[in-house]
Amino acid sequence: MTGPGPSGPRAQAPAGAAYRPELQGLRALAVSLVVVYHVWIDRVSGGVDVFFLLTGFLLTGGLVRAAERGALDVRLQWSRTLRRLIPAAAVVLVATAVLSIAVLPQGRWAQTIREIAAAALFVENWQLAADSVDYAARTNMTSVVQHFWSLSIQGQVFLLWPLLVAVVAVSCVGSPARLRPRMTAVLASLFVASLAYSVELTITNQPLAYFHTLTRLWEFALGGLLALTIDRIALSPRARIAAGWLGVVGLVACGVAIPVADVFPGVAALWPTGCAALVLVAGRTGSRAGADRLLAGGAARYLGDISYALYLWHWVLLVGYLAVTGEQTVGPVGGAAVILTSLGLAVLTHHLVERPVLRRPADVRTGYRIAAAGTAAVLLVAVTWQVVGVRPPEPDAMPGDAAHPGATALRTGAVEPAPLLPPPVSIYDDWVRIEHWDCRSMADFPMNTCTLPATEPPARRVVLVGDSHVQQLSGAVVPIAQQSNWQLTAIIRGACPFSTASEVVPDEADCLAWNAAAMDEILAMHPDTVITLASRDARAGLTEQTPPGFVDQWRRLDAAGIAVVALRDTPRFAHSVPDCVQTRPDDLDSCGIARADVYTPAPPWTLLPDVPSNVTFVDIADAVCDPERCPAVIGNVLVYMDDNHLSATYSTTMAGLLADPLHAAVER
Repeated sequence: MTGPGPSGPRAQAPAGAAYRPELQGLRALAVSLVVVYHVWIDRVSGGVDVFFLLTGFLLTGGLVRAAERGALDVRLQWSRTLRRLIPAAAVVLVATAVLSIAVLPQGRWAQTIREIAAAALFVENWQLAADSVDYAARTNMTSVVQHFWSLSIQGQVFLLWPLLVAVVAVSCVGSPARLRPRMTAVLASLFVASLAYSVELTITNQPLAYFHTLTRLWEFALGGLLALTIDRIALSPRARIAAGWLGVVGLVACGVAIPVADVFPGVAALWPTGCAALVLVAGRTGSRAGADRLLAGGAARYLGDISYALYLWHWVLLVGYLAVTGEQTVGPVGGAAVILTSLGLAVLTHHLVERPVLRRPADVRTGYRIAAAGTAAVLLVAVTWQVVGVRPPEPDAMPGDAAHPGATALRTGAVEPAPLLPPPVSIYDDWVRIEHWDCRSMADFPMNTCTLPATEPPARRVVLVGDSHVQQLSGAVVPIAQQSNWQLTAIIRGACPFSTASEVVPDEADCLAWNAAAMDEILAMHPDTVITLASRDARAGLTEQTPPGFVDQWRRLDAAGIAVVALRDTPRFAHSVPDCVQTRPDDLDSCGIARADVYTPAPPWTLLPDVPSNVTFVDIADAVCDPERCPAVIGNVLVYMDDNHLSATYSTTMAGLLADPLHAAVER
């Protein structure tokens, strides 16, 4: 998501001009687009790029002028920045923690605490970047502070830019006339390098690129270049009027015309930054027909003043509203309520927090003290919440006991209600932790194979290979392997089933390379049996299939004399199952799904004419579903950790139901 930087009253003016009212109007337009797109259209508008360009424009102009006067004080600049950024952010983050405790399911608390702390330290973008490349974190729901990613980048730039200008200024000691040319050259180089990296990373890993600081620096550099050159851009009155309106219309249309969340921040981000640059170049036209007449109005300027607080509040309220209502999107009435409440809180925050703080003396120590106090308050709330609310108590129960039979209850019948396992507060971390096994690097791919430790020579050597669904199903296989003295090795890559094709993301190079490397590892190990998936994509609408790429891999193993045990895939839901369980404790049936909606009586592999003879199929449907439903809770155990993965706790309880068919298949 996107957000503006703080708006201090006439804090920094663009180079070569006094304070320009249209800048506040442009800021107001950008934050309005962000809020409206987020709340009513459920899209990203590209406003973040406008805010980044404006930050570069204002910051560079102010710093260069200070350096030319010999008055650039980096420590004072940082102090002023922290004094503007921290107080409002701290108030919103503390309020967010309180709201989250009240309305969010406990399963989302750990993620929220982690991100509140990251937001307070202005590293939320790096937290989200890490999650974007961590498959285990993909179960994370949209965070109430996700919008702080752009503020984190701006905070980092507010710390970097004074140093950058100071270094250039030092290189120009004795030759002050060289400052602007050298600064222009530095910013031009930064623009080219960052834009090139942004384009490359957006192509190869767009989710990471979206949150990466280095892929966004070119937007700040572009604003800085504009600040240093705008006084030399001469346009006719008509051209300035046209440029202003073209920029405004382009900004409004950006979010509609471009899937910002999927293609930014590469070349496509030149659209909103270019539009914002046109508005700045147009400047004050003095014409009633100019866009600046709209942008320089009193209402727009005031909205620009409160834009920082408005951005901070709107996303928190939006996510909170969706959590309370259980809806996926906000309707017109609910959206209006979110926007009006956000405006009200923004006004209060601006007048009761931002302005009083900015009236205090602007000495170095004051800014640092205010920043330290605000950050400490947020971190104290986060740590207290973590200690008191998130650390689950030591359980008195264990999966598989009389009160928590899990899958066994499908055979023995219903049990008396009891506190659920795993504790809802830790459900999103309930992975089968194969990384705790004995792991080594794969020969041809930068990932590990992991082997369950054993104390004696194995009776069978078994390899589990595939995606995260295989990882979670391994929870059922481990007890069987330990009882049967099988050596169990896992070769797992999230979102990449064992196939000759990339099944989840078509033609994903890394998935194809991993699959080839996994096959090479298996052929080199030559185990007795390989356990993998027999099908995928079992969701409402009976979309389950056995892809040809699965069968191709089975044929290669058949040629090598290796047996295959293929397990049916688990259901996929259109909602977070544990969140549903926590928000609808009196209607758990609605959190499951009808068995007939996801599983056909005849599994998809039965329709294949050419399955190789080395494959034995194990249908797990009766271990996750009763004859009518695939429930969310079975035997007082949460079946799913998100919308498609079995919880490790429940998977373990499946061992008794799968022991006989797996024994027969592996030891045939």
